[in-house]
Amino acid sequence: QVQLVESGGGLVQAGGSLRLTCAASGRILKLQSMAWFRQAPGKEREFVAAISWIGGNTVYADSVKGRFTISRDNAKKSMYLQMNSLKPEDTANYSCAVLLSGTSEYDYWGQGTQVTVSS
Repeated sequence: QVQLVESGGGLVQAGGSLRLTCAASGRILKLQSMAWFRQAPGKEREFVAAISWIGGNTVYADSVKGRFTISRDNAKKSMYLQMNSLKPEDTANYSCAVLLSGTSEYDYWGQGTQVTVSS
């Protein structure tokens, strides 16, 4: 069983920064990539960023390019999201997900951490 635990959320003023952490535990075989998603109240969940476990290739949603940076620590089985220049529209519950090799949909999800950006 794989567990994902997010941390680092909170309340910040517009223009501020936060760093989210996603810690994975359990037996993870053939990890392909990890990703961050977010969901604001009344809206559908949207993709934020992803990183491949081997090679560290990254991809970002247009809305966060240049402001957010995704990274990972393979030894710690952890992933991070550095969020700078935060905007009120970044307010959402941020969750991480794991994609295993050979699958096309994310296999495991965390519960999420709330990020609130005040104007």
